[in-house]
Amino acid sequence: MSAVLISPDELREELADKAIHLLDVRWALGDPDGPQHYLDGHIPTAVFVDMETELAAAPSPAQGRHPLPDPAQLEKCARSWGLRAGAPVVVYDATGGLAAARAWWLLRWAGVSDVRILDGGLPAWIAAGGEVVSGAEPDPATGDVVLRPGALPVIDADAAARWRGPLLDARAPERFRGEVEPVDPKAGHIPGAVSAPTTDNLDASGRFRPAAELRARFAEFGDGPIAVYCGSGVTAAHQIAALAVAGLDAALYPGSWSQWSNDPKRAVATGA
Repeated sequence: MSAVLISPDELREELADKAIHLLDVRWALGDPDGPQHYLDGHIPTAVFVDMETELAAAPSPAQGRHPLPDPAQLEKCARSWGLRAGAPVVVYDATGGLAAARAWWLLRWAGVSDVRILDGGLPAWIAAGGEVVSGAEPDPATGDVVLRPGALPVIDADAAARWRGPLLDARAPERFRGEVEPVDPKAGHIPGAVSAPTTDNLDASGRFRPAAELRARFAEFGDGPIAVYCGSGVTAAHQIAALAVAGLDAALYPGSWSQWSNDPKRAVATGA
C-alpha cells in the first residue's frame, strides 16, 4: 500500500525531510472551478494541475472525453509543474482521489515510479491539522523529468470487446444498468463487463479501504487478467490504484464508455 498511498501524517513527516512535488488535481464532472478551489486553499507548495488541458488530449467522439495526452505535451506539462527526475510526487484532490488518481496513473504509465496518492485528500490533510494556504504559489523552477510512456498496460475498444478476464465498469451502478446516462450518447455498458463502482473502494471518510478488504472485493469478480473502464478513463484510474493497493495489476481502457458509446458498431448491454 505504501507504494500507492501516503497518509497525511506521513506526508507531513516527509515534507520536513525532503523535497516532494505536490500536485493539486481537484476536478469533478460538472465542476469547472478547480482552479478557484485551489486558490481558496491548498497544501503549501502544491501546484495546480488541470484535468481537461494537462491530463487529457482534446475530446472527440472517436477518442472519448479524456483521451490520453500526447506524451511530449505531458512531459512539457510535467516540467512546468517542476517535476525533476527521481524526485517523489504526491497527488491529491478533495474527492477521495477520484481525480488525483488520473495524475497518479498517467505519471506511472509514463515511467515515474515514485508517485503516491494522498489518502483522503485535502479533507484528511485538514483533519490531521495540516496547513492550508490561499492564493497562487510562485511558479516552480522548470523541471527536467523525462517521460517514457508504456510502463502500465492499456487496451483499446477491440481488446475490451474480446476481453476474457474480469472487465470492470467503474461507473455508478445506475449508469452501468443503463437507467441513466448524463453525458454520453447511449446508456448501458460493454457486453460482458461487470459493475464495480469506484466509490466502493473508499470508506465513509473518503479513504481507501484496507488492502485485505479490497482483495476480497475484487476476488468476487472472478479470475484472469483484469481490465477497467469508466466514463472517460478518469475514475477507472482510481480503480487501478485500488487494485494496486490490493496487490493486483490491471489494464486501463482509456477511451472508456465515452468512446464506446459513440461508435455505432459497438454493441450495448443493459441491466444488471
